[in-house]
Amino acid sequence: MSRLLGGAGILLVVGLSVGFAALNGNQRVTLRLGFATFYGIPLTVVAFGGLLTGMLIMLVAGIHSDLKVRRILRDRLAEEGLKDRDRFVDQSQQDLFDGGAPPP
Repeated sequence: MSRLLGGAGILLVVGLSVGFAALNGNQRVTLRLGFATFYGIPLTVVAFGGLLTGMLIMLVAGIHSDLKVRRILRDRLAEEGLKDRDRFVDQSQQDLFDGGAPPP
């Protein structure tokens, strides 16, 4: 069911994008970026360029945030692993170790 909804969502976005491009294909705008001014840029180029730029910025911000969270979780797991190491050692397998006790 979720694959069907995902496919329908993608088709809806593509359909709306094609409709927007078809209705505004002849519209031209002036684009002032602060350091340069461009005249006669198609509105669809500005709209889709802004969309792609926003997606790229969110990707970079998301990667930075994801790496930060992963680092925190890895540190926490290492800290908890040191405290709980004795709890996860199977004491019934003493014969596997040379000295009769598991390594620290």
